[in-house]
Amino acid sequence: MRYREVQVKGVLNHVQGEDDWFGLSYNMNLYRGCEHQCIYCDTRSDCYRIENFNEEVLVKVNALSLLEDALPRKRKKGIIGFGSMNDPYTFAEKRYNLTGEALKIVAKHRFPVHIITKSDMVLKDLETLKVINQVKARVSFTVTTTDDDLAKILEPGAPSPSRRLAAMAKLAEAGIETGVVMMPVLPFIEDTPENVLGVVTAAAEYSAAYIIPSFGMTIRDGQREHYYGKLDQHFPGLRERYEQTLQNVYHCPARDHSHLADIFYKACKTQGLKTWVSPYPPKSELTQLPLF
Repeated sequence: MRYREVQVKGVLNHVQGEDDWFGLSYNMNLYRGCEHQCIYCDTRSDCYRIENFNEEVLVKVNALSLLEDALPRKRKKGIIGFGSMNDPYTFAEKRYNLTGEALKIVAKHRFPVHIITKSDMVLKDLETLKVINQVKARVSFTVTTTDDDLAKILEPGAPSPSRRLAAMAKLAEAGIETGVVMMPVLPFIEDTPENVLGVVTAAAEYSAAYIIPSFGMTIRDGQREHYYGKLDQHFPGLRERYEQTLQNVYHCPARDHSHLADIFYKACKTQGLKTWVSPYPPKSELTQLPLF
């Protein structure tokens, strides 16, 4: 994987409408491309027009100055999301530290954040996250299986689920709200009660506050060809089951997804896990303006 430094015109994007999934008002991608190379990644889709996704990462070297300029002009102190189109903690971060420096800028301007990652590298920024948490810091770890061997096939460049869970516990111990993003749940691979319950149990054991689920996956042109090629390599015969069962639909639901969801929600209730993230600011802190 090679790095290519680029200059961009903007880095902080406004999220349109209400974000019911992650509670974001803004999102930001400091890199374009991702070294985790998850076989199911939606960002490979042709609609995003990312060339050489499997070969290079674009590094937005002027992103920090753009962020420093943008934040003071934002009237709404809404949550800034890290990790919408790529992971903010891949190997490029070790070299460039854009995420770490961006978080310091966010802390200075007192904005809340929600980081979504598959990496325990987030722990390098724990002290900055503690400062941000005076307003609000939230970190979600994508965990779709607790089987490290299976994850190595599905997410070959990412740290193991066991490492992510251990990092989650450390963040929770430091007072950072943290939880699990359980998506995608891959049809015919991860869509079993045993796998889903394994994630729920592990999330509770490692101090998660919530799990955000999605029972299935998306498949679009560009993404589909890569994913099916990996199925042929690692799960011979499975491509045919996708083609016969799901054909060319955009959203591929998990098998018996309604039953699977029922099992999931009952388990989360038993474990005391939320299945959503709370809005920011909390509704209790919102005050109605006087009419006169």
